Amino acid sequence: MRTFTIIWLGQLTSTVGSYMTEFALILWAWQTTGSATALALVAFFSRLLRIPLTLIAGLIVDRYNRKTLMMISDAIAMLCTSAIAVLYFTDQLQIWHLYLTAAIQGGASQIQGLAYQTSLTLLVPSQDYLRANSMNSSVHYGSTIFAPALAGVLFPWIGLSGILVIDWLTFGLAIATLLYVHIPQPEPQNPVALNAPIQNLRFSLNQVWKQPSLRSLLVLTTVFWFVHDLGGAIYDPMILARTNGSAQVLASTATAAGIGGVTGAIVLSVWGGSQSRIRSLLSSFIGAGLSKTIFGFGQSAEIWIPAQFCSSLNFPLMDSAETAIWMEQIAPAMQGRIFAANAFVLQVASAIATLMAGPLAERVFEPLFLPGGLVSKVIGGVIGDRAGAGLSFLYILCALTMVLVGIVGFNLPKVRTIEGSPMIGK
Repeated sequence: MRTFTIIWLGQLTSTVGSYMTEFALILWAWQTTGSATALALVAFFSRLLRIPLTLIAGLIVDRYNRKTLMMISDAIAMLCTSAIAVLYFTDQLQIWHLYLTAAIQGGASQIQGLAYQTSLTLLVPSQDYLRANSMNSSVHYGSTIFAPALAGVLFPWIGLSGILVIDWLTFGLAIATLLYVHIPQPEPQNPVALNAPIQNLRFSLNQVWKQPSLRSLLVLTTVFWFVHDLGGAIYDPMILARTNGSAQVLASTATAAGIGGVTGAIVLSVWGGSQSRIRSLLSSFIGAGLSKTIFGFGQSAEIWIPAQFCSSLNFPLMDSAETAIWMEQIAPAMQGRIFAANAFVLQVASAIATLMAGPLAERVFEPLFLPGGLVSKVIGGVIGDRAGAGLSFLYILCALTMVLVGIVGFNLPKVRTIEGSPMIGK
């Protein structure tokens, strides 16, 4: 695990820097626009380039050196951070600049993430897949603990410009760790044609689709992440609207998410996970959905913080179990293409969700909860009728759908028996 741990430390440091910048830019965007749609569009544009790149990402990762791809992706992210810093220094930063850099960074992270994920199979023994994936989950959640707190403390002293410089330096550290290690490459089983992305996407999806258990799993996870990302796109504006733009409350919920995620990752690392990974996955769907339902009904940090902690507690198990299932069901030489094909489906669903979120929240659900309206009179006493109530109601509907996806999965025999399915590409 030595090589993996070195890479992991570099990614952890880089992610803390990136999340500090993300937190500061969210506050800047809300103060500038006050629009849920504007914040949701940042999430949408971060997914925009991922979709076409996913058509060839798996082919690239299966063909070219994965270490080099990860370094190039980090370098592109550094350039985007540099561009934001220059625009901010010269008082020219506008909201559309965030859309553009989010799109570029999203595309780069698609390649970087896939190269990193597919490298785990050759870096870590199979019995440690869950443990390694739980450590990867702690990168996100650990950064979520420290980044908002650090950004909140440092922002008054060094401003957005100083935080951007910190982000730039952490990217450099991540690249340095990659220079230090060796990442093995698998021997490709079949020639990979980069000039036929649609055909390769169709081939990869067909490999999944003809396996009933994997097909059912892909459909369930697509529905889950669609409603998850629909709710996630209105998460920040919901809190900011209900707290009069409080950065402190937003940071506290983010920190609670990080603590919950790290706690879940630590428990999973010590425990090692259940023998039935599919049961772990479906149980975490239900657990996350129930916690988010409580979060949606909340109107203050006293409810949001414990609910967010409980929600995030489920995601290391969820992510690790899902990744481990796919790693065991796909031969290493085909993982890049098939993981990319799955990512393509999820990215399309996520992009549609984030594009819908802002207009749906502001034009449909928020007006329903105007004081004196019918919906406000019926359930306004439960979730309130002030700004953000409509966002909360939409968030609750998304959370309940997540619970339903887990329940449906437990009642599908093809999903319950997935771990006994034959490996693709062996």
